[in-house]
Amino acid sequence: MVKIGCGGGCILQLHFTSALQSTTASVPNPILRTAMLCGAITGALCFAWVLFLYFSDNNPYGPKRTLADFFPPLAAIASQVMLRRYYQPDGPGLWKSIGVGLLTAFIGAVVSATAFYLFSRLTGPELIEQHLAEVYKLLESTKALYLKEANGLQQYEATLRNLARTPAEFAQDEFSKKLFFGVLISIPGGVFLRK
Repeated sequence: MVKIGCGGGCILQLHFTSALQSTTASVPNPILRTAMLCGAITGALCFAWVLFLYFSDNNPYGPKRTLADFFPPLAAIASQVMLRRYYQPDGPGLWKSIGVGLLTAFIGAVVSATAFYLFSRLTGPELIEQHLAEVYKLLESTKALYLKEANGLQQYEATLRNLARTPAEFAQDEFSKKLFFGVLISIPGGVFLRK
């Protein structure tokens, strides 16, 4: 509150509220809004990485794609930090903090997997076949290392069997990896950022 004298004995009182000290009453569903915002941005960033690989003549299905697996954990922590501003001064509490991180990771994984599926469908099977040829060549060159280990042949054959070969399988792989890393960080992040 600020008091300003305006001459002749009158005093003007002004009340200021901080935007950072907003309450949940002023914003409906802060958990959902925060998770949707952070999750959608994360999914878009993951897909932007795939597009960057594609347009820079790198294999968008290859191991460089996994560098985008760091976005969901960062988004989960960012959503938990953002949620704290709605629950000042006591903090959101354990379950709300963990929940917003989990929901952010889930939404980010869904957006990323859906975009990657559409990308795989639009670019056609030739790009997937090129990726699989590279993977087969790499696995063939490491087959001797597999065979030196106990059960190496079974591991080699299992690796060949478990390769993603269709757009749906690539999207499923994208979803599970993004969700796993996001959930992995959401729980300890929520414990730490609950207040």
